[in-house]
Amino acid sequence: MNTIPELLDSIALVTQAQAGTVVVTGSHGGNSAAQFVLALDSKPFAVMFNDAGGGKDDAGRVALGLLQAVGIVAVTYAHTSARIGDAEDGWHHGVVSAVNSIAQEHGLHEGQHVSHAVSQLLTLRGC
Repeated sequence: MNTIPELLDSIALVTQAQAGTVVVTGSHGGNSAAQFVLALDSKPFAVMFNDAGGGKDDAGRVALGLLQAVGIVAVTYAHTSARIGDAEDGWHHGVVSAVNSIAQEHGLHEGQHVSHAVSQLLTLRGC
């Protein structure tokens, strides 16, 4: 069983090759980041972003709702738990700070380690 997610330091690197996968990115979870995923014809199953501290009007988590609207599991992890721009650090040290409703339906929750959330999703996908 493959327990390693797709690690992308920047969500700008996401391509059709990540279709159906679990992606951990070092990018913030803002609107501009979500647009890279939304532009794909074939989208990842799940994407995990750094929350970048939330930002004004919770801008660092906007991707959660945008990806929810197209059926993608979306999660942010705390900027205090992992470096922004470093997907591997997010995977190994990230702590979930917010999830969309689809992620909740898959048993993901705030306070969970990203590595555990990834394992849950990959197990559900039969990877």
